[in-house]
Amino acid sequence: LLRREEVESVAVCLLHSYVNPEHEQRVGAILAEELPGIPISLSAEVAPEFREYLRASTTVINAVIRPVVERYLERIEQRLADAGVQAKLLVMQSSGGVFGSDAAARKPVFMVESGPAAGVIASAHLGATLGRPDMLSFDMGGTTAKVGLIQGGRPSVTKDYNVGGHAGAGIGGLSLSGYPVRTPVVDLVEIGAGGGSIAWVDSGGLLRVGPQSAGADPGPACYGRGGTQPTVTDANLVLGRVDAGNFAGGQMTLDVDAARDAIAALGEELGIAPVEMAEGIADVANAKMAQAIRTLTVEKGIEPRDFALVAAGGAGPMHAVFLARELGIAEVLVPRYPGAFSAWGMLETEVRKDASRAYFTALDDLDREDLGALLGELEADGFAGLADEGIAGDTGRVEHALDLRYISQEYTLTIPLTGAGEPLEDGFLEAVSGRFHAAHRTRFGHANPGAPVEIVTVRSTALGDLGRAEPASLDGASDGAYASETRPVTFGRRTDDAAIVRRDDLGRGAVVDGPAVITEQTATTVVPPGARATVDQFGTLVVSVGEEA
Repeated sequence: LLRREEVESVAVCLLHSYVNPEHEQRVGAILAEELPGIPISLSAEVAPEFREYLRASTTVINAVIRPVVERYLERIEQRLADAGVQAKLLVMQSSGGVFGSDAAARKPVFMVESGPAAGVIASAHLGATLGRPDMLSFDMGGTTAKVGLIQGGRPSVTKDYNVGGHAGAGIGGLSLSGYPVRTPVVDLVEIGAGGGSIAWVDSGGLLRVGPQSAGADPGPACYGRGGTQPTVTDANLVLGRVDAGNFAGGQMTLDVDAARDAIAALGEELGIAPVEMAEGIADVANAKMAQAIRTLTVEKGIEPRDFALVAAGGAGPMHAVFLARELGIAEVLVPRYPGAFSAWGMLETEVRKDASRAYFTALDDLDREDLGALLGELEADGFAGLADEGIAGDTGRVEHALDLRYISQEYTLTIPLTGAGEPLEDGFLEAVSGRFHAAHRTRFGHANPGAPVEIVTVRSTALGDLGRAEPASLDGASDGAYASETRPVTFGRRTDDAAIVRRDDLGRGAVVDGPAVITEQTATTVVPPGARATVDQFGTLVVSVGEEA
């Protein structure tokens, strides 16, 4: 039947293969024999954990995209070989690490949010460079805005994500939309708010922005490619925050009249003048993105005011200060080349191999020697996996964690261990349960230290150091002088002349007071009235948010 239907890929998920994969492996072997050349995805290899729906969904998604990814990676490998490149091809994972192209071809579901994850990794390393361990990563592009959380210098990683949905937008990290995947993913909230997001009026007469997008073709009305619907980019252009003659480093000239016409047409529906309509669009987009940040922080018991906001992507620095003010965040960091920031994250990451085993037992009944033996086995497998990727033992490490929950509770929390040998140490049960109660109180606002706790899953992560691309310092301190022009820019329904500054003209220590617009090839940074931008030694724009003037 499968041959007759000319299937391109097969997913296999048996009900209890997470406990014993033998039958699933036998099914896979038979399919491989009967369907030579057809990729077979086994749930025991892709997501060997309980909850069959999540496991099946993850495996099916892996099977759907596997043929396409395999062909894509084969072409890249061939082009590299033709060019004489000898280096091993590494591919970014959604967990924030990289793995070899062979592993990527077998498990492409581990790459579902690899680009945004790289941006969060870059933000973490920027924070480490600047001595700021607690960061919020904000990346706004043409279609979506993504927010990630870094605490204590480490990006938050979740084991649940929805492809086509919002991470963290429901109980236990699951939303009601999209397809759930059960793989390690940098904890992201993604919403349909980007430069190309379309503004519209709903049936109740309320202004909405996104999730529909004009895309790149035809794109916003100002692109002059046939688009007529008003977008966030059109609104920023009408407000004077985008340089029409030097967009994307001068590669495009934007049509201000077309943008104004599109904004005006929407404004007529609501009886609002074009400039006010444009600022309304920007305000609604900012409100949506601020709520995304609250989803990742406030809804998890985390105070966003304790963090700095890293603004990246082509549109992120344009909106970041407005978001920071709404959330009470005092400082915004705009790295060099913000439109290519995720690429830096890929250079700063590590080889990563994740493994998990189902392990159901109450802590009170735990066989500590058995758990220690399992952790030792996983650690050995982890180092072997790193060796397969060319990572020597002295540059690799393996970290371990347990998924714990109160007995009969539905959802778990992942609690790190100090090492594979910790279960054999005196006081282990008290230590790990204490960590769980503290994490439960932080995540849910309450804990029950007297309630019994059980282990659900054992996790191990092997990490291999690839070295670091250290950021270069700017040469020489600024004398405070830089060239600038002025143009009318609207803030808070008021239009005033704002300084227009090229970022390349700003030396170390230069200060730009708002209202100002700082332009560069990959992004535009808006410094509203009351804010001040200072260039640090690495060329980062450190924006003191201040208060709205």
